Amino acid sequence: MAKSPTPRLPVIIAESAGHILSDWLSRTIASRDTRLAIAEVEDQCESIVSRLASACRQSDLSDVDSPAFGPLRETVADISLSRALQGFTATETATFVLSLKAPLFARLRAVLASEPERLAADTLTVSELLDAIALHMMEHFHRTREELIRRQHGDDTDAWTPAVRLWQGILVLALTGRPESGAFRPTMENLLESIVRHEAVVVIIDLTDVPDVDDAIAGQIIQTATAARLMGAECMLSGVRPSVALAMARHGDDRNIVAKPGVAEAFAAALGRLGQVVVSQRADGKPQ
Repeated sequence: MAKSPTPRLPVIIAESAGHILSDWLSRTIASRDTRLAIAEVEDQCESIVSRLASACRQSDLSDVDSPAFGPLRETVADISLSRALQGFTATETATFVLSLKAPLFARLRAVLASEPERLAADTLTVSELLDAIALHMMEHFHRTREELIRRQHGDDTDAWTPAVRLWQGILVLALTGRPESGAFRPTMENLLESIVRHEAVVVIIDLTDVPDVDDAIAGQIIQTATAARLMGAECMLSGVRPSVALAMARHGDDRNIVAKPGVAEAFAAALGRLGQVVVSQRADGKPQ
């Protein structure tokens, strides 16, 4: 838990969000891992800074477990899950959040240059705050990794997994194994809740690791796609195997579903729905 800050600290962070984000992006993009696109880094940094600024307007920063920090905790949890699926380590994931310290410290020095005692106290508070946020991210990361390992060893027969925000407005739900009807419904309900929470426009349901489904599951997938459409989100399937396609075809109406060969193709199509495109870059960062 962070120490109780001076009254001005939350105001400084909230009002300096633009400066802090710009500084963080310049530092992060210059040293980013090549597994991440620049736009993805920008989206993650913007999400963290905006939610931190929002929490500052509602809280004194003394307790990251308070309701004011709920959206920020959810954001770092989503990022930790996304990075775990991309093969990042816990250290790499936590380092990303901790790298926000440098631009925050720089901003405090600029604002509190004439108040050394206040600067020292608030710098310590910010440091402890980000340590707590990074710890929350690491705990969520380790739970995610344990779940992935458990599934890889065949210890899990249901398909429950949280939906992950791949991009602003884009969610992906990766299913595994042979889902059973009783365990599958909570997964779909979780997905629909995530659509509301993240204001999703496109939802990708990845079935690459699902060898087959029965008619009940096929029906639930189609029903979920229909429900998503009624909530304003388009549903895409990726990695559909022939046996799964046959089961869904037997079930009936699937006109609300777009299918793509894999997650990459579905993600590119989802970006297109948002009016964005994927552009290949050379080593110097210029478009090919």
